[in-house]
Amino acid sequence: MEAGKDKHLWKLAKKRVAFRRHLSTYIVINILVWCVWLFTKEQGTLAGGLPWPAWMTFGWGVALAFNYYDAYHGSQDFAVEREYEKLTRKKNP
Repeated sequence: MEAGKDKHLWKLAKKRVAFRRHLSTYIVINILVWCVWLFTKEQGTLAGGLPWPAWMTFGWGVALAFNYYDAYHGSQDFAVEREYEKLTRKKNP
């Protein structure tokens, strides 16, 4: 990190870049897996009649959703700061 950059913004930027990489990997791998399923459909379903890639897509999609939330909405630094301010106000009314 270069001098003069905001530490919090740098950390947030790194999280967002990591999320975009995760999303790209998710898309590419899912396209590949669904193509494999498409060309080998005869063995293709598991419990519930769903194609086997659906389970992977759903499970990984949930993890991706958490990653998105953390990168774009889940700044813990601000939450800790707000809680500290609240406790300070309670202590010194």
